[in-house]
Amino acid sequence: PGTDHAGIATQNVVERDLAREGLTREDLGRERFLERVWRWKEQYGNIIAEQLKSMGCACDWDRFVFTLDPHYYDAVMEAFIRLHNKGYIYRGTYMVNWCPRCRTGISDLEVDHRETDSTLFYLRYPGQDGGAGIVVATQRPETILADVAVAVHPDDERYRHLIGQAVTLPLVGRRLPIIADRRVQREFGTGAVKVTPGHDPLDYEIGRDHGLETLVALDEHGRMNDLAGRYEGMDRFACRAAIAEDLAQGGFVVRTEPYRTSIGHCDRCGTVLEPYISEQWFCRMKELAAPAIRAVEEGRVRFFPERWQRIFLDWMAEIRDWCISRQLWWGHRIPVWYCPCGEIVASKTSPAACPACGATGLRQDGDVLDTWFSSALWPIATLGWPEETADLAYFYPTAVLATARDIIFLWVARMIMFGLEFRGDVPFRDVYINPTVLNIEGRRMSKSLGTGIDPLAQIARHGADALRFSLLLRCSQAQQDLRFSEKMVEDTRNFSNKIWNAARFVRMNLAGFRPDPTGGWHGHLDLADRWIRSRYARTVRDVTALLDAYEFDKACRALYDFVWSEFCDWYLELAKPALSGPRRAAVQQTLWGVLSGTMALLHPVMPFITEEVWQSLPRDHETPSLMVAQWPGFDPSLVDEEAEEAMGLLMDLVRAGRGIRADMHVPPGRRVDLVLVAPASRHSRLDQIRPAIAHLVRAGRVELRGSDGEKPSQAAAALVGDVEVHIPLAGVIDLGREMARLEAELARVETDLQRVRAKLNDREFVSRAPSEVIEREREREAALERRKQTVYRRKRELTA
Repeated sequence: PGTDHAGIATQNVVERDLAREGLTREDLGRERFLERVWRWKEQYGNIIAEQLKSMGCACDWDRFVFTLDPHYYDAVMEAFIRLHNKGYIYRGTYMVNWCPRCRTGISDLEVDHRETDSTLFYLRYPGQDGGAGIVVATQRPETILADVAVAVHPDDERYRHLIGQAVTLPLVGRRLPIIADRRVQREFGTGAVKVTPGHDPLDYEIGRDHGLETLVALDEHGRMNDLAGRYEGMDRFACRAAIAEDLAQGGFVVRTEPYRTSIGHCDRCGTVLEPYISEQWFCRMKELAAPAIRAVEEGRVRFFPERWQRIFLDWMAEIRDWCISRQLWWGHRIPVWYCPCGEIVASKTSPAACPACGATGLRQDGDVLDTWFSSALWPIATLGWPEETADLAYFYPTAVLATARDIIFLWVARMIMFGLEFRGDVPFRDVYINPTVLNIEGRRMSKSLGTGIDPLAQIARHGADALRFSLLLRCSQAQQDLRFSEKMVEDTRNFSNKIWNAARFVRMNLAGFRPDPTGGWHGHLDLADRWIRSRYARTVRDVTALLDAYEFDKACRALYDFVWSEFCDWYLELAKPALSGPRRAAVQQTLWGVLSGTMALLHPVMPFITEEVWQSLPRDHETPSLMVAQWPGFDPSLVDEEAEEAMGLLMDLVRAGRGIRADMHVPPGRRVDLVLVAPASRHSRLDQIRPAIAHLVRAGRVELRGSDGEKPSQAAAALVGDVEVHIPLAGVIDLGREMARLEAELARVETDLQRVRAKLNDREFVSRAPSEVIEREREREAALERRKQTVYRRKRELTA
């Protein structure tokens, strides 16, 4: 476990604190500023770790690592120097994504593209010979101060005759040639575009290829520089408004129109980014990417869900060199030293003298490395690399990485590349991409927007187990967005209560019980024992397979259904009478074996309650914790098809009997007679389960009759396959009052049915209502019709 130093984000926070005091980092100087950041880190840097601990994340907390720890720092320096010496790291002047607020370049992957309402300005650039010139469209009039040409597509018939001529730059008067380039999009604006190599990536390429001058009108703060003349010192957006007004007054604005476009923002501070020419350090990626691509294609790294593999490979095939330097002070300072003679030395420590001229006092590069450069080393640096440690030999490569889709390229890809480069093997075999947790409206969680949810508050209200289970129950590979609401945690808390109450019942009935030291499931078993053991065995098999496939939602659903519906609702009820009879030992063994095994299956999802329950149960071994206990193994000998079939019939008959009681308003404490009418071939099986039916339906007696036998009179009935379930009601309920109630219910149902059908027969309603509303009304119609038929049947049964 551990954290990275989050270079840009952390420095931003501390600089904002300084700004409140009227200070900048330059006022403090590098050393004092870093002291300030370290103090902030000590105060706030472990919040996430404490949340993880509270949620029960089973990390080895004694091994906690921070990416600026001395050993980790050394690993980062080693990686840089090795890559530099191989020629993979180089320094160059290129256009980068620049954040004027953070005053640093950032990689393409750290750009937050946002749809934004803008204005498209149509500007006339007069012909240099006094002619009409040409009209260009731009969103950024402030950058015309750095224009060096106007470009059109060579096949555009509108402008072919102008290629090679020149126009005059508005407000400035500079001569601009009209050039032809196939990269111009004829559909944008007028099909003619201004070329500003200093402020646009495509223009930068066009300018380079055509040998055009590169002018820059903005400084690193996003303010206009000395090229801007009278606009010098203005903020870029203020300058945009001022230049737009001056262009209009000068008669250069042909028209404007609203325009919606995607604009890049800094993903750390939200500032609109600038394309900015800057000298930076880069890492060549094609050479590093090729082995990583092969590893994924060959199946040495697998993605779950599998569709992310294709996305990963497509991105890797088009990978560009990585800008790894950041103009920050917080982070891993680039281990490069400069001599006035021009010599550049890559070294972990300051060179004693220049190897070229012998000069001393070499100057270290002032930039730091991108935080993701150090994070890419996590699988090896945390295990001791570059030293050949025992941990590195034992744990590398690891088994699985669980992460989010938005850092597949920022982190996952880079860990794979660095693992192969420095260890010759992939860092992990499986990559599980978990869903992104959104709020109930489907928005990303954000403290600033008020859409964030504090996990510690949820834990305080509902418990860590409830929070974990509620999330994992929705961790689906089919759906990669998870909408969170507190109600889903409340519902899972009820599941925790169910487990706790079931465990308390089991413990109360284990007096004198000692587990079988052989781990066997011996004893005098009846149908219920055989059935629950069979269902438990299948649950072990299914949950194990689902966890192995990272199908966490399905594993949780299987556990929920087994614990709540089968173990608690059925087996515990059937076990109660048996615990006071000769079968007590067998039932105790079954209760203990199923509950302790189920706690092990649930432990990865709900570690706290399962550990508590497991510790409270008798044990046949000295294992100190469920966390390190043996995982339950699938025992095929416990699977009992016959018991499952018989219990299936039992449960259906019990549901039918309970349904009749509820329908006919039989008081819960009132015992009834039950008559089962079935073919003679079914009587043996029905006789076997008759006592259980009587217990669960609260029947005084259960009578079996043949299919050709007399049906009971004044009895409500239900059909389960070829078995009829009858409950005689004479003397059990007031038949006259029940008949009146049924008549009243029938009248209500028919009134509601008429109202729904009138809606569905109304052409205006059907033509205007949303499809989901119409479908809801049709479902209501069908439900009312079913209820109507049930009431009719109950009336006939009371008079038969």
